[in-house]
Amino acid sequence: MPAMKSAFQTVALIGKYMNPETREQILSLARFLGERHIGVFIEEKTAQHSSIKGYTTLQMNAIGAYADLAIVLGGDGTMLTVARALVDYKIPLVGVNRGRFGFLTDINSDHMLESVAAILDGMFDTEQRILLEACIVREGRTVAQGYALNDVVVNKNGLARLIELEIHIDGHFVQRQRSDGLIVATPTGTTAYSLSAGGPILYPTLDAIALVPICPHTLSNRPIAISSASQVSIQVVHAEDASVHLDGQMKMALQPGDHVQVKRAKNTITLLHPPGHNHYDVLREKLHWG
Repeated sequence: MPAMKSAFQTVALIGKYMNPETREQILSLARFLGERHIGVFIEEKTAQHSSIKGYTTLQMNAIGAYADLAIVLGGDGTMLTVARALVDYKIPLVGVNRGRFGFLTDINSDHMLESVAAILDGMFDTEQRILLEACIVREGRTVAQGYALNDVVVNKNGLARLIELEIHIDGHFVQRQRSDGLIVATPTGTTAYSLSAGGPILYPTLDAIALVPICPHTLSNRPIAISSASQVSIQVVHAEDASVHLDGQMKMALQPGDHVQVKRAKNTITLLHPPGHNHYDVLREKLHWG
């Protein structure tokens, strides 16, 4: 019987750097794809750090233009990096879990080839995830900009005192708070830092954003969920040492008077899951709900 035509003709492989086990998995997956006559690209830094040769390499920003599918081998942190880099492209992402938690990378590495084979044969569930776009506005001028799949966090650094923030939503004043900071989380990010700070868990495909204060001085400052179409402005009223973090991976220093403007990014990312994927099963397993 002839092999089923693959749903994807070219696949890019992106792995967590400096991990010998990841290197062997990438090579195993590359050989597997080659046997199915699928074009294979290795992300340039992945190939360099893992000493992989013999395959065509692509810079991260070129993957969206040349590959039909990207397979990410690592933990959720690796997936966050890839999602931000490829947000302007419509390339779907598949995550193979090499980390400890894995809300985003949900294919078990022990069953990697079987799961990838099913996806190549068109057997997968598709899910759209929103991202946030954050801009720092200083004296009327945008001085920095970036994307976040999990969260945008404005917080104090080290042992600095509480910072004072003023929050507006869609131009309407909401509150002024003294706290360790504020988390603006996508539904994806509500199982990350937001969860640790007492925020709600939002279903990943909800058109919503969660605002979660970090250790507020006044306990009436509670987490709230708002429409993802809303625009949030966070003004740094007073802070000795504050910064904004995107997905906990990108950091930018803030000054008193700065505004951090957060809105839903224009594009979404597409995650492909094995057939039968269920978010409640993931929550039950990862959060040990029993």
